[in-house]
Amino acid sequence: MEELLEILEALRPDVDFDREERLVEDGILDSFDIVSIVAEVDGALGVRIGAEELVPENFNSARALWALVRRLRG
Repeated sequence: MEELLEILEALRPDVDFDREERLVEDGILDSFDIVSIVAEVDGALGVRIGAEELVPENFNSARALWALVRRLRG
């Protein structure tokens, strides 16, 4: 999770990823942010996030995204 937080904070240092729970729903992250996150997660964590996973629930918080990463890792 720590490596994911580092990725997120590098992309958007203005966001408190430890506390935010509605990143997409509240418009804090936009589609460009999501694309950047997917690319960084793929490169840094070796996890491919498919189009079917690009739903707000998976990106509303760092914890939700980490759950997605763990699930995709198997």
